[in-house]
Amino acid sequence: MSFGVPKRVIFALMRFLKPSIFLFLSLVAGLSIATAQVKKSIKSGTFRQPNVSRSKAKIMCPIFETSQYPYQGIGFKMGDPFALTYKFYPNKKWAFAADGGKAASGLYNRYYRSAFTTYLPDSLNQSERITYLAHKANSDWFLEAKFLYQWDAQAISKGLQLYAGLGWQWRSTKLTYDYLYEDSGPAQESKLNKFSRSRFTYGPVAVLGFEYSYFTLPVSAFIEIEWFTDVLLDPGYQRFQGGVGLRYVF
Repeated sequence: MSFGVPKRVIFALMRFLKPSIFLFLSLVAGLSIATAQVKKSIKSGTFRQPNVSRSKAKIMCPIFETSQYPYQGIGFKMGDPFALTYKFYPNKKWAFAADGGKAASGLYNRYYRSAFTTYLPDSLNQSERITYLAHKANSDWFLEAKFLYQWDAQAISKGLQLYAGLGWQWRSTKLTYDYLYEDSGPAQESKLNKFSRSRFTYGPVAVLGFEYSYFTLPVSAFIEIEWFTDVLLDPGYQRFQGGVGLRYVF
């Protein structure tokens, strides 16, 4: 019996991670250049380097030190979904995160199209036919909360933390479908029409990611991948999600 990960899951994960990693590295590189390359004027070069107090050093470069917890962070995440994100760090090992925003509806086109058949009436006779034409996601919102366990990875790079955790996600979507109705019976009718449906569902999420905070500004950059499972509207449906983002740490 084989316990290997299915190839289609591996390929899907690779397709998702490549653009996310590129975007994350771009954010880190841009932030590092913007905060590290500070030119001194000729006049300022004649002065001594000022002594910085511990409190000011924390503001300039907020490394997650054990003696300084708790921390908080607020910012944004780009990917699936695009969201505002909040994170609370009560101690070095545990954290709580809450994200809310808009899902990347374009990534769900095939899924929403397949859902069209679930809205077809059961009362059609043999001469009637309804054909899907198009759909539009008028709104596609989500909210999730996650509990995370973190590992210090400064042996790899200073300011780096790895984390994994579990959470719960709620999704609310409003769809409009365009379709063609045809009746080949005595009525010989054919017409274009549309209908709207609201979808609400929820399910657990598993998350894996890393966070980097060794900047001269009070920010952290992160990248994460999530695995969502629907348990209400479409039990058994699963999908990769995630993205990259920045948080202001205080």
